[in-house]
Amino acid sequence: MTPPDPLIGALFDGRYKVLKKLGSGGMATVYLAEDQELGRRVAIKILNAKHASDEQFVERFRREASSAAGLSHPNIVQIYDRGKAEGTYYIAMEVIEGLSLKELIVKHGPSPIPVAVNYGRQILAALRFAHRNGVVHRDIKPHNVLVDEEGRVKVTDFGIARAGASEMTEVGSIIGTAQYLSPEQARGAPVDARSDLYSVGVVLYELLTGEAPYNGETPVEIAMKHLSAVPEPPSVKRPEVPPELDAVVLRALAKNPDDRFQSVEEMDADLNAISKGMEISETTTDAATTVLAGAGLSAPTMISRAPTRVVPPRAGAPMPPPAPPDYYDYDRTPGQRPVWPWLLSLALIVAVGVAFFIVYRQLSSNAKVAVPAVTDIREQLAINKISEAGLNPESITRTSSTTAKGYVISQDPLESEHVPRGSTVKIYVSSGTNKIRVPSVVGQSLTNATNTLQNKNFKLRSKLGNSPKPQNTVYQQNPTGNTMALTGSTVTIWISQGPAKVLLPDVIGDLYADAYSRLQSAGFVPVRQWVDDSSSAKGTVIDESPPGSTPQDPGTTITLSVSKGPSTVLVPDVTQETSDQASLDLTTQGFTPQVQYQDTTDVAEDGFVLKQTPAGGKQATPGSTIIIYVGQYVASTT
Repeated sequence: MTPPDPLIGALFDGRYKVLKKLGSGGMATVYLAEDQELGRRVAIKILNAKHASDEQFVERFRREASSAAGLSHPNIVQIYDRGKAEGTYYIAMEVIEGLSLKELIVKHGPSPIPVAVNYGRQILAALRFAHRNGVVHRDIKPHNVLVDEEGRVKVTDFGIARAGASEMTEVGSIIGTAQYLSPEQARGAPVDARSDLYSVGVVLYELLTGEAPYNGETPVEIAMKHLSAVPEPPSVKRPEVPPELDAVVLRALAKNPDDRFQSVEEMDADLNAISKGMEISETTTDAATTVLAGAGLSAPTMISRAPTRVVPPRAGAPMPPPAPPDYYDYDRTPGQRPVWPWLLSLALIVAVGVAFFIVYRQLSSNAKVAVPAVTDIREQLAINKISEAGLNPESITRTSSTTAKGYVISQDPLESEHVPRGSTVKIYVSSGTNKIRVPSVVGQSLTNATNTLQNKNFKLRSKLGNSPKPQNTVYQQNPTGNTMALTGSTVTIWISQGPAKVLLPDVIGDLYADAYSRLQSAGFVPVRQWVDDSSSAKGTVIDESPPGSTPQDPGTTITLSVSKGPSTVLVPDVTQETSDQASLDLTTQGFTPQVQYQDTTDVAEDGFVLKQTPAGGKQATPGSTIIIYVGQYVASTT
C-alpha cells in the first residue's frame, strides 16, 4: 500500500495549500494548490528531494523558471512565482485543464488534418514570441504541449531553454528526448531557432500519423536515424494527408538547418496557406524533394533511396473538412469510437435525398433558378456549385494582380440573378501573377526605398516607429528582403523616427559635477557656461536648457548655467570720520552700516569712528553689513 503523500493538505512555503497530486516525472512532481494570498489555483512544480542538492538539476530548474517567467503569451504556460522552500526548489504556474498532445495521441490516435495544422500553428505562435525574445526552447515534444478544453495550445517546460545559439550537451550527455531531437542536437553541436522548427516538424508528423518519424530500441539508435535516415512522407502512413502538408513536414525535417524553414513566420505562412486551401511556396516544395533525395545525410550511414518529387497541390483540391469541435473529448474512454461520423453519414444521406428531391422539382418546372455566388473560391468548387444549381459553367482564364491562381475573379451573370435552367454562367479564373524577389530596403532612406519598391511594381505601406537607425531610414520591412512575392502586392516598411525620447533629469540646484554625471548616464551631452550670481554658491547649477523633466532625444546637448559665486568689492576705510559721514560713505558703496557705541574718556573721540569690521581695504560682498564702532565720551571719575 502506497503511503499517503505528506504534502497533500499541507501549506507549502507558508502560502500554497496543496490540494492534490497532478503528476510526477524523473525531475519533479506537480501538485494542484491554492494560493492563499491571491485566492487562485496554481500548479506547483516541486523539484524532487534527491535532485535538490544536485547543481545540474537545480540549474536546469532555475533556467525553466527564468526562461518562461519572461514570456507572457497566450500559447505559453504562465509562470507566477518561484522560490526555495522546505529544502528544495519550486515553480508556481498557470493551471491548464486539459491533456498533453502525447496523451491525446495515445488516447485518440492521429488527429484530424485541420486540427493538426491548427495545433502546429499555435505551437509556432508560442515559439515566435520566444524566439523574438531571444529564447530557444530546445525540447519541443508532444509531452511539453498542453491542450485545454477549448482547444488552446500551451507550450511548457523551458527546462533546457537558452538565450540564442548554444551547445546542446551537459556533462557529456545529449539533452532532450531522442524522438524529437534535431540532427545538430544529436551531434551535440550548436543549435539555434531552426532546431525548434525541426522538433515542430516531428510533432506534426506524430499528430498526422500517430507515431514519430524515427523509432528504435535505444536513444542512440534513434539519434543515428535523425542523422542518417530519410523520413517517409506522412501520406505513406496516412494517404489522406495532402501533398502540400507532406512538403511542409519534410522541409521541417531537413538534416541541414539551411534547408529547413529559416523562421517561424516562414513555416506558419505555409501552414496558413494549407488551412485556406492555397498553394504553398515553391521553396518548400523543392526543399521537400531534396529531403526525400537524401540530401544532408551522414556519409557512413547513407540510406539509398530513389529521388522522389513532391507533387504540387492540384488547383481546386480542397482541404479535408474541419474536425468537429468535440473530436478531442476529454471524457471519452480510450479506444471508444466517436459517434459523430455515423451521425454525419446519416445527415449526408438525408441531405443527398433532399437535394435529389429539389433537383427533381426544378427539372419538372420551368421556373428560373438563382445564380450561386462563386467569386473568390476555387475553380472546381465554383463549377460544382454552378452545376448543382442546374446551370452550365464556362471557365475563362485571366491574369490577376489581386486574386490567387485557381480562384474565381468574377462571374457573369452575377450572384442571385435568376436565369433559365441550363443557362451558361461564365466564371473568370485567375492564372495568377508572376512572383518576383522582394528587394531589401532596410537601411535605405524613405525616398530610396520608395523608388526601389515602386520600380519593382510593389505597392507601399509605411509606418512610423522608434529605432536606433537615423531618422527617415527604413529599419524593418514585411515581406522581408530576398523573399518571393506576387507582383503588385503590398510591402510594408517601418520608418525610423530615431530612438525613443528620454525624460531629461532636472538638475537645477545640483553641483555641476553631480549634474554632469546624471545627464551623461541618461544619454545626454552636458555643456557648462559660467554666470554671475550673487545668491548661489560657486559651482551650483542655476539654469538648464532644455528644461528638466521634459522628453528629449538621447544625445541632445544640455546647456547648464553654473554660478561663479557671489562677487566682492573693496570696503572703504571710514575710521576717524563722524558717525553720520561714515554711514553715508558705506551706504553709497552698497554696504549696510551697523553702528555700535564704545565708551571713551577722550572728548576728542566723541562721535567719531574708532574702528570698523571688516577693516577698510578688505573685500566684501555688496549688501553685506559693515560694523562701525563710534566713540561715546564718558567723564573720568578720578
